[in-house]
Amino acid sequence: MTLKAIPRHALDRSIRLARFPADVVLGLAGDNRTATSVKLGLDRVEAAMRAGAGAVLRDESLKGDARRRHSAADQRERASTLRAEAQARSEVAHSEGDARERQAEERRRKAAEAAQSKRENAEKRREATKAQASKVAGHRRSAAEKEAAAEKEAAEERAKRERLEQLDTKREALGEKEAALTASQEAERLADAAATAKAQRKS
Repeated sequence: MTLKAIPRHALDRSIRLARFPADVVLGLAGDNRTATSVKLGLDRVEAAMRAGAGAVLRDESLKGDARRRHSAADQRERASTLRAEAQARSEVAHSEGDARERQAEERRRKAAEAAQSKRENAEKRREATKAQASKVAGHRRSAAEKEAAAEKEAAEERAKRERLEQLDTKREALGEKEAALTASQEAERLADAAATAKAQRKS
């Protein structure tokens, strides 16, 4: 082991011991944005410490390791950002999909309600038309029955008047006949009386 390797080894061990509690907690926290952000912060702090130590010790290996750790942290940060953006887009797309599905369901519900309302209105119109037709037919039947009753009553009244006229005609004829008979009888009586008187004068 070289002289430069001794402090480098000690620094590496110190950093690992310092990070150990935080790494344990982050491991238990799982893969989430907060844990990832904290881990990236620790990685950048470690890289900065290695870069500082490399500058103090004039150790190019430590400086290179610090640069690599900075670059790796940057890449992990970009990857985390891309994952977060992809997840956000997925959530937005899922939310939009749910919204579209709800809108489609609402359109289907409204279309079904409109169709049901249309059927009910058509049925109401048919019932109203049927009731109106029945009412008109009833009025017509009633009017026809009234007209027939009026015609029957008029016919009966005419027949009654005709019978009365016939009776009057018969009474007049009988009266004339009786008057003629009475006149004939009176004429015969007068003739008999005249004949009797004439006979009496001759005797």
